[in-house]
Amino acid sequence: MKLGHFLMIGLLTFGSLINAQEIKKNAIEVTGVAEMEVEPDEIIFNIGIKADNKNQLADNEKLLFETLKNDGVKNEDIKFKSMYQNLYSKTTKFTKSFQFKVNAKTNVSKLFEDLNQKWVSNLNIAEIKNTKIADFRKTVKINALKAAKEKADYLLESIGKKTGTPLEIVEVEDYMSDSVLPVAYKSRMANVQMEAADAGVDYSFDNIENIKLKYSIKTRYEIL
Repeated sequence: MKLGHFLMIGLLTFGSLINAQEIKKNAIEVTGVAEMEVEPDEIIFNIGIKADNKNQLADNEKLLFETLKNDGVKNEDIKFKSMYQNLYSKTTKFTKSFQFKVNAKTNVSKLFEDLNQKWVSNLNIAEIKNTKIADFRKTVKINALKAAKEKADYLLESIGKKTGTPLEIVEVEDYMSDSVLPVAYKSRMANVQMEAADAGVDYSFDNIENIKLKYSIKTRYEIL
């Protein structure tokens, strides 16, 4: 009985291997790729302010909020990040940092000019993004899958075969460029007091590179 049992297991295993080989032989594996460029509609900035004492720091913070409000930045779009006191400095002893975001309606060049103040210690970009990026990612992935199916179709058609049931779908590459910077910022990002003084430099959304999305989908289809 034991021998018969082992023989049965062996036959089943052998049969499974044959099945796996047949599926592999009767399948086509292709990769579809899709890309898209998306215009940014939101920039998040880091900004730092400085002062010689706490009262002056509080006054400068009010000036910051007033300046941002006048340029269309809402209070809820401004976030406190950190505060620092330097007991050993002979000049600036207090600093405070914030993040704020602007949209495509914001006049960024004017904002930079308005923030060109002695109490502003630094201004740089934290992130550039599109608020609907999740929807665009889905679209690109779907297009990559469609491209894979189209590739399988025309390859099999060339040898008189047809594409059958998808046996495997794998996302190969998930990529979004993370170095999208305005051209004007590429070599000059540190200090708004220096940057805003450059007349003729365009800091608008029109001068920002598009966000590049690229996805690859590997698929395996049954050959009919």
